[in-house]
Amino acid sequence: MRNTAKITTAVLAAGALTLGLSACGSGKDSASDTSGPLIVAASPTPHAEILNYVKDNLAKDAGLDLEVKEFTDYVTPNTATEDGSVGANYFQTQPYLDDFNKKNGTHIVSVVDVHLEPLGLYSHKVDKADGLKSGATVAVPNDTVNEGRALQLLAANGLITLKDGVGTSATPSDITENPKNLKFKELEAAQTPRSLDDVDAAVVNGNYAIEADLKPAKDSLLLESAKGNPNSNLLAVKEGQEDDPRVKKLAKLLNSPEVKKFIEDKYAGAVLPSF
Repeated sequence: MRNTAKITTAVLAAGALTLGLSACGSGKDSASDTSGPLIVAASPTPHAEILNYVKDNLAKDAGLDLEVKEFTDYVTPNTATEDGSVGANYFQTQPYLDDFNKKNGTHIVSVVDVHLEPLGLYSHKVDKADGLKSGATVAVPNDTVNEGRALQLLAANGLITLKDGVGTSATPSDITENPKNLKFKELEAAQTPRSLDDVDAAVVNGNYAIEADLKPAKDSLLLESAKGNPNSNLLAVKEGQEDDPRVKKLAKLLNSPEVKKFIEDKYAGAVLPSF
């Protein structure tokens, strides 16, 4: 199931990339043409929302021409950044980026941390995590890092026990104790909130929770702690583009007091500034 899901995601992402390249339509390499707008690939929520706040309120005064391209998967933003279709991306964590580069031979690097989206456990069937019955089915993201984060969240709250040292590479095969005999349904991350009527609970990434009108601080049964969390979402570029003056301007704006206030006011704890 895991391999099938990944292959399906890759095929869908390839189609999305074709559409994304057509949408860019300039025929130029966004990463090398520093005289043009900086095109940034982003997930719709909250990444594109934060970027559009910068575009509408801060970019002009900073002399930055910013264009935001939205993508709903976790593959195309990196492949588009690698091939120069976009100049940067904003949607992922460092562990996910490291894993993606390793598996795909890409050369994407972090520029600056921006925010944390606490990953949470949600349910339409029970009100508390310990209310899950024996044999309950829990949906988890199927990409390596987010699945590991999901299992670590369950382990931190006593629902399962994992092998020592597996970290965010954990998979269900690394579970050593499972007192509730939980079953795991591995889904593409964007599908996890849509599965809530079909499973007993689902671990959902913060951005997809917000898109599904879930309020992490209120609706989650379990929620990742922000303290010491290495999973901040970051601005990233292809290696060698870190000194692009447009990227430097955007990095500074994304870590500005104005953006911090925007995040705190708009997301009310569902998204946390990392600076």
